[in-house]
Amino acid sequence: MFRRLRWFVGLNQKNLSTKRLGNVEHQPGPERPSQLPVLDAVHEVAVYIHRFHNLDLFEQGWYKIKVTVRWEVGEDSYPGIPARVVQYEAAAPEVGSDNLCRVWMIDDADNSFSTPPFRIKYARQDVLLSIMVSFYLSFGACEDQSSVILKFELLHAPMSGTGYEFQGSPDAFSASVHEYKIPPKGLLGLHSYCPVNFDAFHAVLVDTSVHISLLKASHHTSRPKVSSDSRGSEGTYVEDYVGSNKVTLIKALMAAHDILLEDLKRISTGIDQAVDLTEISSASDVTEWFSSTSPANVNGDSSPLLSDRPHKAANSINKLTDPFSWDDHLLISLQSLGNQLLSLWNTFLKFHRENKTKIMEFLRNSWANERRTEWSIWMVYSKVAMPHQPKINGVERTLLHHGARGNTRRLTDDPIQIATMRAELHRRGIAQMRINNRSLQDMYIFGDPLHIPIIIVERLTNIYHSTSVSSDFIPLKEEARHKLENGYRATNKSGNSRRQNEHILRVVVFVHGFQGNHLDLRLVRNQWLLIDPKIHFLMSEANEDKTSGDFREMGSRLAHEVITFLKKKMDKVSRNAILTDIKLSFVGHSIGNLIIRTALAGLWLLKKLKGTQCIHQLTFTDDPDLENTFIYNLSKEKTLENFQNVILFSSPQDGYVPYHSARIEPSSAASLDSSKRGKIFHEMLNNLLGQIQSDSDHRVVIRCDVNFNTACYGRNLNTLIGRTAHIEFLESDIFAKFIMWSFPELFR
Repeated sequence: MFRRLRWFVGLNQKNLSTKRLGNVEHQPGPERPSQLPVLDAVHEVAVYIHRFHNLDLFEQGWYKIKVTVRWEVGEDSYPGIPARVVQYEAAAPEVGSDNLCRVWMIDDADNSFSTPPFRIKYARQDVLLSIMVSFYLSFGACEDQSSVILKFELLHAPMSGTGYEFQGSPDAFSASVHEYKIPPKGLLGLHSYCPVNFDAFHAVLVDTSVHISLLKASHHTSRPKVSSDSRGSEGTYVEDYVGSNKVTLIKALMAAHDILLEDLKRISTGIDQAVDLTEISSASDVTEWFSSTSPANVNGDSSPLLSDRPHKAANSINKLTDPFSWDDHLLISLQSLGNQLLSLWNTFLKFHRENKTKIMEFLRNSWANERRTEWSIWMVYSKVAMPHQPKINGVERTLLHHGARGNTRRLTDDPIQIATMRAELHRRGIAQMRINNRSLQDMYIFGDPLHIPIIIVERLTNIYHSTSVSSDFIPLKEEARHKLENGYRATNKSGNSRRQNEHILRVVVFVHGFQGNHLDLRLVRNQWLLIDPKIHFLMSEANEDKTSGDFREMGSRLAHEVITFLKKKMDKVSRNAILTDIKLSFVGHSIGNLIIRTALAGLWLLKKLKGTQCIHQLTFTDDPDLENTFIYNLSKEKTLENFQNVILFSSPQDGYVPYHSARIEPSSAASLDSSKRGKIFHEMLNNLLGQIQSDSDHRVVIRCDVNFNTACYGRNLNTLIGRTAHIEFLESDIFAKFIMWSFPELFR
């Protein structure tokens, strides 16, 4: 049932450990004209498992990765068969013999591959696995152009024992699963980075890449299921199968050749490394291989797999007819096509082996760039005018007048209702969408697209310095890069690159909310670490179990905690380099943002104001005179203007934080309030907007309105009072993933 094979640290790139498995062989062999022509193919799915990086595993112990490949339909009948395993790089010396077992395993029962077990002791630990495993999938196994599921499973066993004992340990269990879908188009050819993150409770990054091609096999690898009445002898069975599928197969092989050649050139150009194509025959034009085939009864229905391929191949393959006879020319052409495709595939594997690091980096960068486009399915972009300070004029008079006339407002005038309806309309559009591309689909997202939050992204622009404000969103990438380059040149007037011993300390402080825990924002932290692994982060603990107290005291505790942390990091950096600058960022949830602003306001507030409790401060009942309340005076402090990038998250479903307050925008209720309370609100809003408007040409201000699909939680008290959405900001990292990977320049 199990096959265990061992590799050793002494191996190097010139002497790689390679094992071929199973009884499926795709090397083309000679064919005798008197026999039935061989007409079958396999998809080879090569998975490179490069590195296991522990972000936030909660338990120490032995871990390993189990990989399986199967058709999306008929998973029990048509699994992918492990074909070969390559240890393409020796284990890193720093791993240590006690941390990494040297046995990987093939399970014949479920056709799975398992990496050698490795021992995880601490956070942000790296384990270099450097293994390639490939699977064969029979081309004829599923006739309905089904997708393929690539499944990664995280297996865990307690720390006791060794890695060898883990292989058959009854205490080992499946901790988490992460699946990717390979769409039908991708099965003809695909080269993609494939990050495996598992779930929120098993936050890791497994650096993998997936490479796929269709190859001609030397014999039939699988037979489709048909009734016994539909076939006579075994020969008739194969003849019928071949006769009905030969045109489709040849079309697919020709397209696979086209894709592989294009991708090989694309990757070669991307890493600026020439690829050796001397072994590829000059007679590789697929349009000529089948040119003598009779054009009678042309099959005009091209395969949907080829809808996005070059026209010359499509024109050539449409010359194929069904039925057609197997003459010598056709057999030779088919054999030539199979040999050419196999030669290209072997060329790629050799090229990958020689440039594995550059190729992995290139594919990762391509993946990151493509995510902005893919995830825009759930994101709505717009560019809006920076709100001017809402003194009692213009808009306010209009609102007051509207309220005075009818004393009622239309439902669509409510910003919360507008945001909810906008998100719901977008969600309905997604329900009617048909995704049809070659990219890997992360089933954590694509498994149930309707449950993914809708994010409405508004970038605020200063209309006084912009020629126009359109509804189209302008991506920040080029603009931000231009600003960074200008700032870089300003600090390096000589034009030389930063000296090697100079260092910028980048620190992110995460501050939890009411009755929160210092790990509440760990999901956002983990995403940030994936964007920028070199950041230093502080998960604030100063106010745990103390969030019912005075904001001034909480702010003071946070300030002292941050100062202590910075001093420690500065001393460490200074011992090895010249500290040239400190970049300080804050991420807060709920009242954590007020604690942050209080800490930034300095000790002035500690001397000026009296001590009261946070609930009274939040409700402006800490002083009879509103102008003496804590929140009002806090709004006067220049806290927001200290940040170059400000991202405001809100949710119309969040019943704990006022919608307009989270977005720093006018409130219709306050606009209708002609009392002193309404006046105080507008003054506070003026104070805050004034801070983000100052120097606005060099500041990025974004509002992100997150609409969660809370229907799956049912109708309960938490949903009714808005607590569910408030907590979803902590328990769902998809919204953070979308924002951070769509605008990575803001987080580096």
